[in-house]
Amino acid sequence: CINLTPPSTLSSGQMSETNAAEADIMMCRRCASCGATEADDIKLKTCTGCKSARYCSIKCQKEHRSQHKRACKKRATELRDEVLFRQTEGTDCPICLLPMPLDPDKLAMISCCGRKICAGCEFANALREIEEGLKPTCPFCRLPAPRDDEKTWEENMKRRAVADDPAALQWMGISCQEKGDYNGAFEFWTRAAELGDSQSHYQLSVMYHGGHGVEMDEKKGIHHLEEAAIGGDIVARVDLGVLEQGKGRFERAEKHFTIAANLGCEDAK
Repeated sequence: CINLTPPSTLSSGQMSETNAAEADIMMCRRCASCGATEADDIKLKTCTGCKSARYCSIKCQKEHRSQHKRACKKRATELRDEVLFRQTEGTDCPICLLPMPLDPDKLAMISCCGRKICAGCEFANALREIEEGLKPTCPFCRLPAPRDDEKTWEENMKRRAVADDPAALQWMGISCQEKGDYNGAFEFWTRAAELGDSQSHYQLSVMYHGGHGVEMDEKKGIHHLEEAAIGGDIVARVDLGVLEQGKGRFERAEKHFTIAANLGCEDAK
């Protein structure tokens, strides 16, 4: 915000800072190319890269591109790093609200509602049902527990996938991959990634890095790896640290390893 202290009471340094702040605000109110101000008949659109410069038309944006390109790229990188290196929170079990274990063998996925819970809550629910002589129910949604067979599981996952359940879409992608259907896996993981599933972003990064079912594309592979890490995927976070370390960018690698360690990853410590 602008310093509202009267100019007469400000030092020369404070005056320059105030003028700079005012200039920045005025710049946001004007087209960065022609200087037109926003009015009823002129709507300024923000640059999607730097989120700072604004333009009154596509023509002005194109004409200003040569002057703006370097600063835009620099600011866009800074904004991306702010998101990338923000400490993420681990996933909590939706029942006990404790952090989910990193060991996949200590997790349970329920096909009726597509929820992942910790093995402890699954065991506690089963023990309660045995002790009280109750019929088996889902620990989360409390509906009758689905039959524990492959056909029922797949039917439930398909039903949840149609409803755009990210966990079900991610599982369907794995199912397609195991059958050698990389196109199907790519489609399911892409849909799940669009819905914010970090594990699907990681799977897509593996596909792009290895050229499995898609053309190898390092840039897209890195993008999905970063999205997975931003979403809290610890494996993706450690992989990014290893990649940065291999490029000699040790400060960036340390940031990735620190975030992973704070999430409980022993290998990152």
